[in-house]
Amino acid sequence: MKIRVYLFGLLMGTSSFLAAQEKYRVSIDLINVVEDRVQVTYLVPKVSQDEIEFRVPKIVPGTYSVYDFGRFFSNFTAYDATGAELPTTVLTDNRILIKNSTRLHSITYWIDDTFDTDKDNFIFEPAGTNIEQDENYVINTFGFVGYLQGMKDLGYELQIDFPKGMYGATALDKTSLNDSTDIYTAENYFDLADSPIMYAAPDTTTFEIGGAQILISIYSPNKVLDPIFVKEQIEPTLKAQHEYLDELPVDRYAFIIYLFDSNPLSGKLGALEHSYSSFYSLPEISAFRLAQIIRDVAAHEFFHILTPLNIHSEEIGNFDFINPRMSKHLWMYEGVTEYSAGLAQVKYGEMTFQDYLAVLLGKINQSKANFDNSLPFTELSLNCLGETKGEYANVYQKGALIGMALDIRLRELSGGEYGIQNLMQDLAGKYGKNQSFKDDELFDVIAELTYPEIRTFFTRYVEGISSLPYDEIFKKVGIRYERERKETELTMGHINFSVDGIDNRLMIQSVSFMNNFGKQMGYQKGDIIYKFDGIEIDIENYEEEFAAFTQRHQVGDEIKAVVLRVNDKNKLKKVKLSAEAEEIKKSIEAVLRPVDNPTQEQLALRKAWINK
Repeated sequence: MKIRVYLFGLLMGTSSFLAAQEKYRVSIDLINVVEDRVQVTYLVPKVSQDEIEFRVPKIVPGTYSVYDFGRFFSNFTAYDATGAELPTTVLTDNRILIKNSTRLHSITYWIDDTFDTDKDNFIFEPAGTNIEQDENYVINTFGFVGYLQGMKDLGYELQIDFPKGMYGATALDKTSLNDSTDIYTAENYFDLADSPIMYAAPDTTTFEIGGAQILISIYSPNKVLDPIFVKEQIEPTLKAQHEYLDELPVDRYAFIIYLFDSNPLSGKLGALEHSYSSFYSLPEISAFRLAQIIRDVAAHEFFHILTPLNIHSEEIGNFDFINPRMSKHLWMYEGVTEYSAGLAQVKYGEMTFQDYLAVLLGKINQSKANFDNSLPFTELSLNCLGETKGEYANVYQKGALIGMALDIRLRELSGGEYGIQNLMQDLAGKYGKNQSFKDDELFDVIAELTYPEIRTFFTRYVEGISSLPYDEIFKKVGIRYERERKETELTMGHINFSVDGIDNRLMIQSVSFMNNFGKQMGYQKGDIIYKFDGIEIDIENYEEEFAAFTQRHQVGDEIKAVVLRVNDKNKLKKVKLSAEAEEIKKSIEAVLRPVDNPTQEQLALRKAWINK
């Protein structure tokens, strides 16, 4: 109650000055935490209509999931300038109707966090909120702050009062009034919602890449991760990306990292991209094990500075936080971003050629094994909140491969002079941060910027159901793609061996997965292979002899072996075994490798593609 009395005094004392204000003035109190909740207060812009809705996001960009953040708001109250309450009606989790809103002067409510909630529909932690008194506060601003319907384009001034000794890590413009009060400004609600903040004891480092100031801020409960170590992991990749982009489209960027020392409610790890920052939720495991995760995730998230920051459709540029319309271009927002993150690394020396081929092959295999690749990618994108939600993760697999195929096709048509690297820069120059493209026109725009054949590419492989012809695509750059296939071969019995320490012979360690041939032979655990197919076997020759056996025989041939087996007197005794040879089906994994004798044309196109 004392908090509210203080608030009224503040509001009433400034009412004449604020009557015509054209921005929101919001205050979040992180000092007076009550039952794991904090209070948020507003002085609002002048409202000209009798009724207006206060809104909180149902969904936010980059999540592609409905979270209903209004579920975590409580005790919502609207006031006029005298401190009298205005009538309100809860319409949905995310919408509250305020009546007599021409008199609306201020708003208050309380926020509960998502990290330790008992509500269902757990929120992926990089999009969530945390209130851990005097220890850590994760402020994804869309989870704390809302807007009045039709007024989200007005500016915001956000004041955060926090415990002394803490630091607010963010990419937002900030002014520190004292050691426990920060002021942040944003031009509109979208920019505010696009900017996470984390308060914790300072554990940061900064450095510069291409004129951009880079901040790394970490919350690690047990201090297992150091920001200098993170810098060492990501700085080479960021330098490669700077070289790839030529000029960074941002002047600052923040990597905000929260480590969990227990299992997060969502059961997931990862990050959420923003225009000038990215927020990471990762397990508090050893720094060595975290290193590769951080490199991979940071490489992807940082590339979002290009799209959707500077290349986006109207669906994103004017995002509807309550009834969002999805774009059909996830192939670009996520797929090309994922592809470019790897391409920059291999092209500018941060990844080997062989390692990059392994990455591409992994994406091919994952896409084929786990997703419906007959689903048009535009349909996956448009319906990713509903019927195609289960296919969404294919944006990081097939989406990236679409980017690769488009890149190679562009390089082919241009004689190596123009690729996706150039295309994305041209699109960013044409549109930029403040201009959106029309969703239905992008394919035609790209074709006009490049080649008519590229429109056919989109029709066939992005809008259509045709599978990407990997063998044909890779052949252009001197790489051979061999599909996964089934072959038959004679079986040894599917038994597991170890080496007998006495005379380096093979001992049968397990018969748990032994097949029919092994059972017919009569193998037993502990048997030592003395002879197989008439040849004495030891550690030196077993691979060669077992391979030769499959070439010497056919199905039905009698196969003989001699094993040394412990008898009843605990002595090794030779035991003769035999059975008819049997055939099994064997999966041969897909292969991606350079061709043995590439042509000069293939080598030139590969050089233009990945500089190898």
